[in-house]
Amino acid sequence: MTERTLTITQTPDWRAGLRAAGKAATRGRYAGEVLNFESPAQFFGQLTEKRWELVRAAQGRGVLPVRELARLVARDVRRVHDDVVVLADLGLLERTEGGGVICPFATVHVDFKLERAAA
Repeated sequence: MTERTLTITQTPDWRAGLRAAGKAATRGRYAGEVLNFESPAQFFGQLTEKRWELVRAAQGRGVLPVRELARLVARDVRRVHDDVVVLADLGLLERTEGGGVICPFATVHVDFKLERAAA
């Protein structure tokens, strides 16, 4: 099985992102997955430093109970659970039937471009 990859992008035109994903899907080979944010504020509002730490701790470890994930990052279980809910909604973590979590991505790439404002 191919290792899954995720590219996080920032594009205000979400329709263009959907078109690009559709085009990639027709190629017949795995081209990775994309998570798009419409603005940097939306990105940083959802993916805080502590949430990134959870994703990083879960990568490559298989299924983890939330309690074990909290222990790995030395945080309160309730707060970790709250962050896992957000990360699962975004697709960065996946919940298992047994209540655990897994990070399905071997690689997460963030692709942002900052340009100066038009004068």
